[in-house]
Amino acid sequence: MKKITTLLCVSLMAQGIAAQSFIQAYKNRADMVTQANITTNLQEFGNLGIKTTGSQANTNTLNWIKNKYLSYGYTATQMEESPFTYGSKTSKNLIITKTGTLYPNKFVIICGHFDTINGPGVNDNGSGTSIILEAARILKDVPTEYSIKFIHFSGEEQGLVGSNHYVNNVVYQGGVRKLDIKLVFNLDQVGGVKGNNNNTVYCDEDQGGLASNNTASAAITQQLRNCTALYSPLKTEVDPAERTDYIPFEQKGEVITGFFERIESTYPHTSKDTFANVDPVYVYNIGKAAVGALQHFATASTTSTITKKASSVNSLETAKFYPNPANSILNIELPDPTITHFSFEMTNLTGRSLLKSINETKVNVSTLEKGVYIGILKAGDQTIVKNIMIDR
Repeated sequence: MKKITTLLCVSLMAQGIAAQSFIQAYKNRADMVTQANITTNLQEFGNLGIKTTGSQANTNTLNWIKNKYLSYGYTATQMEESPFTYGSKTSKNLIITKTGTLYPNKFVIICGHFDTINGPGVNDNGSGTSIILEAARILKDVPTEYSIKFIHFSGEEQGLVGSNHYVNNVVYQGGVRKLDIKLVFNLDQVGGVKGNNNNTVYCDEDQGGLASNNTASAAITQQLRNCTALYSPLKTEVDPAERTDYIPFEQKGEVITGFFERIESTYPHTSKDTFANVDPVYVYNIGKAAVGALQHFATASTTSTITKKASSVNSLETAKFYPNPANSILNIELPDPTITHFSFEMTNLTGRSLLKSINETKVNVSTLEKGVYIGILKAGDQTIVKNIMIDR
């Protein structure tokens, strides 16, 4: 998505709308988003190339997404491919359905596009794709009252072709509404810009189009802001919904909201929309907010499915890497002396592994060229990802 306007609606938490209560089970699941998974998803998405609608890379990416769902335990019967044509080309949307316990025929849709133009599109929209995948992984076996559809649209960059096809041929057939939708939650271009202070996310609110659904969108968008505050460290601001895959839904009167990066990158739609130019930590934090909000929207079980021990807090977050920049030796200082088994890996910015070590607190990095790398430290079920610089 490329925003044309940068209208900012300055608003604080609306006092007239009751804030959601904090739910520990929702927080536990939001904390199951991992930086390692987000980073891997972004890197793998980038490596799939330019995903122009109808191209082989576009098809390869669709299959990559399908394989992710299969690895999470979703079945082929939960997956639906919805083909459409664009000029002389054919592409497909991918829809995965998780059935609700109380309202199986009413759907919360979380969606984002996976097609790109002129570049690998790691920000636009590998970022949204990566978060939707993490949400689907975490909520796979979590009961929700409402059904959830995880939708990956193609053809967005050519004018919302895939989402228009889905709304006008699947949601509506012959002008008759066939799918009862509670709301549509879209994630597009949420990768941030590396080096910026990416601590705020836009929450998209319907302020145009049909007037009949604007009030409901304002309420849902406020709930999205509340959930972001409850389950992530991010601040929020509101901007007007526009030019992405929730718009065909809005035009039919559906309730919409979404996330978009607050500091807008100039890299989307160019060859520089790569992993090297996004902020993986920002994507990770938006992922936590999205998982928290999706549970609220779909009314997930409030009984935690995991038992959190005191030691399950990611103590690796305070691990130290020095000197950084490093020359020939990188020191790793673990925060917990009881950690006796750990691994450390360094990759380049495309995700290719260059160095691995086991239980070494002094890592020889002398073989690496000058530049920026990704360091991944793992101990048990804990992972931390850091930028490591080599300078000589």
